[in-house]
Amino acid sequence: MIEIIDKYFPQLSPTQRNQFVRIGELYPEWNAKINVISRKDIDNLFVHHILHSGGGFPGIPLAIMFPQCSFMLADRTGKKITVARSIAEEIGLTNVEFFHGDVAEIKHRYDFAVSRAGMETAALVKLIKKNIKSECINALPNGLICLKGGELDAEIGSLKSRAIVDNLSTYFNEDFFETKRIVYIQI
Repeated sequence: MIEIIDKYFPQLSPTQRNQFVRIGELYPEWNAKINVISRKDIDNLFVHHILHSGGGFPGIPLAIMFPQCSFMLADRTGKKITVARSIAEEIGLTNVEFFHGDVAEIKHRYDFAVSRAGMETAALVKLIKKNIKSECINALPNGLICLKGGELDAEIGSLKSRAIVDNLSTYFNEDFFETKRIVYIQI
């Protein structure tokens, strides 16, 4: 399914493309040992989990796409950290570090926090606010970027003045993305 990556990201270097190819080989191998993606969904790995920077960790595809940036991948679930660390090492990512524990325990500060679905957005903003740098060096002000599905009006109600919600179907034309959103909250 690397063709889906080629379709949307034809500008990838040979190294980046090979890293995506390896992800496509490694996730099914790991998933057979440690269930990190629904076994019923592993055949949809690239569309459902990689293309929009998912893959259990948004950081792995993002780290491939943006090798000049550094990423910390955090999760309370040890098996996810084990798999992500192994895949990152196997494909030669040097711009990632890993944190096994609760996000509330993280002391470092970053430009952005990136999350998939997970908890309710307002609760996540409260949790990660301490980790977002106040000084901004990017065109987009520092904040939270979430990949979400479904109806979000009630969930981001109190955050609407700081939120930008965009349909992923604007960028990806597969049916899977019809109900998926990217939410940016300036912090």
